[in-house]
Amino acid sequence: MGSRKLAKYRDKRDFTRTAEPSGADGVAPAEFPRFVIQKHAARRLHYDLRLELDGVFKSWAVTRGPSLDPAEKRLAVEVEDHPLAYGDFEGTIPGGQYGGGTVQLWDRGFWAPEGNKSAQEAFAAGDLKFALEGDRLHGSWVLVRMKGDRFRGNRTNWLLIKHRDEYARPGDNDALLAEDRSVASGRAMAQIAAGKGRAPTPFMLAKGKGASADAVWNSNREEELPAAQERSGASRGVSTGAGSSGGASASAGSSRAASAGTGSSRVAPTGAESSRAASAGTRSSGAAISAGTSRVARATSAKAARGGEDVKGPRHAMPDFIEPQLALLVERPPRTRGGRMK
Repeated sequence: MGSRKLAKYRDKRDFTRTAEPSGADGVAPAEFPRFVIQKHAARRLHYDLRLELDGVFKSWAVTRGPSLDPAEKRLAVEVEDHPLAYGDFEGTIPGGQYGGGTVQLWDRGFWAPEGNKSAQEAFAAGDLKFALEGDRLHGSWVLVRMKGDRFRGNRTNWLLIKHRDEYARPGDNDALLAEDRSVASGRAMAQIAAGKGRAPTPFMLAKGKGASADAVWNSNREEELPAAQERSGASRGVSTGAGSSGGASASAGSSRAASAGTGSSRVAPTGAESSRAASAGTRSSGAAISAGTSRVARATSAKAARGGEDVKGPRHAMPDFIEPQLALLVERPPRTRGGRMK
């Protein structure tokens, strides 16, 4: 699993004291790469987005959570790679330690890159377009790397943006983020913090290897959260408080297993869309991934069939920031004389 990729992750933890996975845990195979989003109530609430790539989870702390509104650009601070076993983590980290707080498995499912570049090439270029098929999030998204850090530290900042498609919800005012139920256990954040309910259903690990409902994960460092602000290019500048995506705790439980449609606003697929993208063995979740996973399958197969060409046509890289423009509405274009407007 690429021990060098996890060096920074391991450096932050003492595995003689913490039940967090070191990276040696056996992970169940899957036909498509997986993703998880963990709601993390650390010093500041944020959402940790993790995409499976090259044997690890590439990870970002999304300061205000994902938005279904394409006009919203959410700051996503890149953090250290995490082991894939971390995708089953739900529980608490003691206060004052690295990433201290409650962690909930808010969404999980499968993803596939979009465009005519591989996922590795798009990530390196800082323009990663991808499709998600999870319990809550669906459709086309993009992560755009910003140039430099205007505030402090050596952080790598990205913007997470929803593409315009059938799953976009312009002006939704983050209604989806109000859903406070784990997709793995059905528990609210307060129940997870109290260690109540049954353990979460495993998704990354083989069945039966999940953590207990009252697990507490310790790290060997105090919390190290950058108190940076969102740059003006991100929507409605709000402080980030994000660097703590690492060091979260284990386990969860549930007063009820999450159903297949938990918190989802997906449009039901029809016809060819109902082809299953992943076998039942790869969805070890108690909340079955819907037939909509075929969107990920289509994005991958169509790209391969066209020799890597994006099925939606080529897209150009987005600028980091476009300043607001003022315009005066007129009934007809102004007349000109000698190349100048009258």
